Amino acid sequence: MPYSSSLTDEEWITLEPLLPQILPTKKQTRRPNCTKREILDGIFYQLKNGCNWEDLPKDLPPYSTVYWHYKQWRSVGALDKLMSILHAQVREQVKKKPNGQRC
Repeated sequence: MPYSSSLTDEEWITLEPLLPQILPTKKQTRRPNCTKREILDGIFYQLKNGCNWEDLPKDLPPYSTVYWHYKQWRSVGALDKLMSILHAQVREQVKKKPNGQRC
């Protein structure tokens, strides 16, 4: 069941190609149980609702998995990089100069 914080298909199409260049690589010891989209949905749910990680809905990945990825991604600045890339894309779409540039 999608939540108001869940990624739409259109948003996912925008985000998915950016993830390999900004997320830290992790040695694959086994096949993942959930997708990066599901993990992001869990992170966005928690950030939007301000709930405890343990209170994530049961139809999202386990809170421990979501929180572990959040900590890893935050510690290497991946979430900040993602926001910067998206911000630059929006500025380009509305035909504004990149941040820091003056007329």
